[in-house]
Amino acid sequence: GITRFMLRTPAILVLMLGSILGLAACSGDPGEGDDFVSRSVPASAQRPGNADSGYHALVNNPYISCGVPYSAFSVVFGQTAPGDLIPGRDGRNAELPYFLTDFRGSTGVELVTNNCLICHAGRINGKLMIGLGNASANFTTDAGSEALLAGALVKDPLEKAEWQRWSDRTTAIGPYVQTLTRGVNPADNLTAALLSHRDRQSLAWSDDPLLDPPPSQVIPVDVPPWWRMSKKNAMFYNASGRGDHARIMMTASTLCTDSVAEASVIDAYFPDIRAYVASLKPPAYPFPVDAAVAARGQTVFSATCQRCHGSYGQLGEKGAAYPNLLLSLKEVGTDSLLASSSQFAGRFVDWFNQSFYGKMSRIEPQAGYVAPPLDGIWATAPFLHNGSVPTVAALLESRTRPRYWTRTFDSTDFDPAALGWRFTALSFGQDAEPSGDKRVQIYDTTKPGYGNGGHTYGDALSSVDRTAVIEYLKTL
Repeated sequence: GITRFMLRTPAILVLMLGSILGLAACSGDPGEGDDFVSRSVPASAQRPGNADSGYHALVNNPYISCGVPYSAFSVVFGQTAPGDLIPGRDGRNAELPYFLTDFRGSTGVELVTNNCLICHAGRINGKLMIGLGNASANFTTDAGSEALLAGALVKDPLEKAEWQRWSDRTTAIGPYVQTLTRGVNPADNLTAALLSHRDRQSLAWSDDPLLDPPPSQVIPVDVPPWWRMSKKNAMFYNASGRGDHARIMMTASTLCTDSVAEASVIDAYFPDIRAYVASLKPPAYPFPVDAAVAARGQTVFSATCQRCHGSYGQLGEKGAAYPNLLLSLKEVGTDSLLASSSQFAGRFVDWFNQSFYGKMSRIEPQAGYVAPPLDGIWATAPFLHNGSVPTVAALLESRTRPRYWTRTFDSTDFDPAALGWRFTALSFGQDAEPSGDKRVQIYDTTKPGYGNGGHTYGDALSSVDRTAVIEYLKTL
């Protein structure tokens, strides 16, 4: 029904998954050559913005300008739970869950749509954190089919037209955004599917694809935290988002933005949203830390991890020297499919770079992954770009990583010792699970794009040193 659809629809996943997720895992010309071990990513000038105005726009403005008529939405969506309300919202938005926005469309119909927080807010230990990636979202079914069923609730002709606009687009992209497992995100394939239906010059929507759509097989990505953006010189896991970040971020509107004029209005306030994102600070670790063990861990970290992930000053300080280091696929050894596949290939990169969005920014795919800053890492499980490793402890000792695993998706099921989600290792993968509901709860690292190999830098450490590094990471 409509409630489940609104909770799950992938309409806004294009936004900011920059090192945070992805507009650009792709093959084609990597822009700077792929014969390298590591190199620093240069900074780009950014338009200034006001962080307070950016927060207001983020939680109130209809940058996704199509949606579900409120008359139908209100029939089935009950009162919002107190834990789903956030401050700073106007009018009816103050009554809606944080991930939904109410507005009046161009035809005057009151609509409800998703906003960025459906993917960029998450819970840990039961607490909602804006900017934490949603590691529990479920994109394993076709939201388009659910949209068609929910449309039966809409009767008024004007409202029906608004619903049809939303439904047509969601149905068109539905086959390209289904993941194999819960908790991972289909952002790259979503972007490609949307661009395939848009005229590059006018941004007008076409029901028939204007470019060959991407493969239906989704390569998964984990949603990194927004607070990393204050240090990032480029967006996306493979550092492909260059130039003006706000212009790339506002590509979130692609589902519904049908003209350059409309895109320009949205773009005018996205520097403020970017400023808000860049202003976010990581949450402090909420449990006790053994200072002596953490001090030892800082020494080990400096010798083993600092070259790629940066330095963080004295124990507990937030000053950092972050190198924005891009590592080659051969060097880091993690699953290469995201950075080397044709999921978001040359035709989509060309579309972006030659469109309105590419006039201030550009996509330059790189054959590698950026080592992220580790501020607030305690809250950001699972790990690696595809969310294939449930804890830091497993990340630092590759032989302990489970081949098949599942978890409860309960935000209170946190393991302070291993620093990540408690999980159950399984002896079988998805193919051996007959129940569809149980199958999608299994992370199967044998599936394409879901591999958990590589990043073996902690394997040579002693168990004492690994424990100390984990304790130190709690202070970042």
